Amino acid sequence: MSAVLAPALVRVCSIGDLTAERGSAALIGDEQVALFLLRDGSVHAVSNLDPFSDANVISRGIVGTRKDAPTVASPMHKQVFDLRTGACVETQGKPQADLQVWQVHLEDGDVHLVLPASTAREEH
Repeated sequence: MSAVLAPALVRVCSIGDLTAERGSAALIGDEQVALFLLRDGSVHAVSNLDPFSDANVISRGIVGTRKDAPTVASPMHKQVFDLRTGACVETQGKPQADLQVWQVHLEDGDVHLVLPASTAREEH
């Protein structure tokens, strides 16, 4: 019987290191994560890898909204992604491709990402 590993929290930065409505990139293990602080104080974390261009550029995207969803538009080909789910809401005629999303935990002014147990085991 294998043991079930709990998810782990990894501190990424201070909330003060982020600028509202602008992306920041962080390296977690060997993956680039794009962090976005929104005006309402929420922080979202998605893959920095644009699945349409295969370039790590999402953190340089333009933050906006579609209906009530916070979004980021890729600076490469302008596909728009929901920051809450990673779903591409405007594919610009391309096949559907989404961003990976990380759960964010804010504590004492710090931004932490919740890593799946398998990733956490690889980090240590």
